[in-house]
Amino acid sequence: MLAGALAGTWATLALPAALRAADAPAGASRWPARLSQGGWLRGTAPEGTSAVSLDGAPLPLAPDGSFFVGFDRDAGAAATLAFTTAAGVAETVPLAVAPRGWRIEAIDAPLRAPGVPDADYARRRAGEVALIAAARACRNGVDGWRQTMLRPAPGRTSGLFGSQRVYRGQPGAYHGGLDIAAPAGTPFVAPADGVVVLAAADPFTLEGRLLMLDHGMGLGSAFLHCDSHLVREGEQVRRGQPIGTVGRTGRATGPHLHWAVAWQNGTRLSRMDPLLLLG
Repeated sequence: MLAGALAGTWATLALPAALRAADAPAGASRWPARLSQGGWLRGTAPEGTSAVSLDGAPLPLAPDGSFFVGFDRDAGAAATLAFTTAAGVAETVPLAVAPRGWRIEAIDAPLRAPGVPDADYARRRAGEVALIAAARACRNGVDGWRQTMLRPAPGRTSGLFGSQRVYRGQPGAYHGGLDIAAPAGTPFVAPADGVVVLAAADPFTLEGRLLMLDHGMGLGSAFLHCDSHLVREGEQVRRGQPIGTVGRTGRATGPHLHWAVAWQNGTRLSRMDPLLLLG
């Protein structure tokens, strides 16, 4: 069975005999008929499958044959899953990825060019980016990717994933996470099981005190602008466990938690809408 971001209407896919167990009755695999940009798909490969790929890139398989796929905010309208048996028989499955109605704000002003970075920013930023990339590449045997996620903190939603401003026809960078406004010092929790892969003791130039979790299968969460961390790198955490406190470190105009979710598979990085992972 496959479950995705916009569950409700199910479509069926008749599996060819080569992808069914020899003693299994003829049947179908199921997943939601509508997948979306910023969404996800979780499923189990048909029995007898030795490999699964997405658009030609191999997907990791759990021991029970389960796998996970994340779709980027700007994902194209189509993707292709391929199931291959040990005998080399392959079956491709086309996926339709629905566009989203992002909150776009037209601004009658020129796009502001960034100022010349100061010497401290230029010196530090390359190292920070390298640490973030290394954390995203970490893989741990945890099953948070299988879970329905929890909202990590109470508070008003002050920023939506995917929202963007367009300055006289020139698009600015879109918002890459969910912002939750809360007083500084408010505890926040792990949305799903995971392993701490980065806990920046010193604030990063943009992200502030950054905390990152690996939920397994390439799925990860990042928590920006933290006031403090309650966990250490390498520590395994459980869904609902307090892991940090809200702050305004880094580039932030006020105390809030910026929660970002991304799925990485090889060189493919998909930034996802956290709201679609909540129950």
